[in-house]
Amino acid sequence: MATTITKQRTLNHLVSAPDLAGNIPAEALPVLEQFIYALCRENSTPEQAQQAYQNLRKRFFDWNEVRVSTIRELEEAMAGLSDTESRAQRLVSFLQEVFETTFSFDLEGLQKKGVKQAAKSLSRYGSANDYVGAWVVQRTLGGHAVPVDAATARCARRLGLIEAAAEDPESIRATLEHLVPKAKGVAFTDAVSNLAEQFCWEDEPRCSGCPLLADCPTGQEVCGNGMAAARTARAKPR
Repeated sequence: MATTITKQRTLNHLVSAPDLAGNIPAEALPVLEQFIYALCRENSTPEQAQQAYQNLRKRFFDWNEVRVSTIRELEEAMAGLSDTESRAQRLVSFLQEVFETTFSFDLEGLQKKGVKQAAKSLSRYGSANDYVGAWVVQRTLGGHAVPVDAATARCARRLGLIEAAAEDPESIRATLEHLVPKAKGVAFTDAVSNLAEQFCWEDEPRCSGCPLLADCPTGQEVCGNGMAAARTARAKPR
């Protein structure tokens, strides 16, 4: 297992790699909208999530119309994401639960409860999971959280940031939150998503072109003698 110093070096290279930087500015969204965005963002890239979220905003008059729309209509709006049927069902379920509880589509009252209590309240919604809760905490509630989806966990394992056998999202998140400073949380989340999309594929990862090759134990194993070239390439100014 990598040492703490090695992990920090890898983390710094990850969040500073130009090829992996997020190119979509983080949008300041209210709690409810951020929850919905997180439903789009899990296991997708920033670009894919942004497109799906904007489709929902543009194709439907308001969130109530989304709530009463068919799953097929919502799937079409979310085209480009994986598992659109499940996402659409979770979205409708969430909006229905919010409406039945508050008779509105406004969760801004959670901001007054403090991060811990607000996160606990969000976790009670049936469509919530650890990723969605952590995303809202990181992006809207001002707390320190690292959302962990399958792509994040895969990249973190291969980079040696977490143990290879780690599977539980909550324990992985706790490990990463200890390693990733709050100030780098957003950059880490976007960079690791772009890494997963461009290079660190589940099957046949494109290790030879990865900007993290020199830091990645998995990449070193896959590419072998390509390490010297990778270090030279990373040292050149871009």
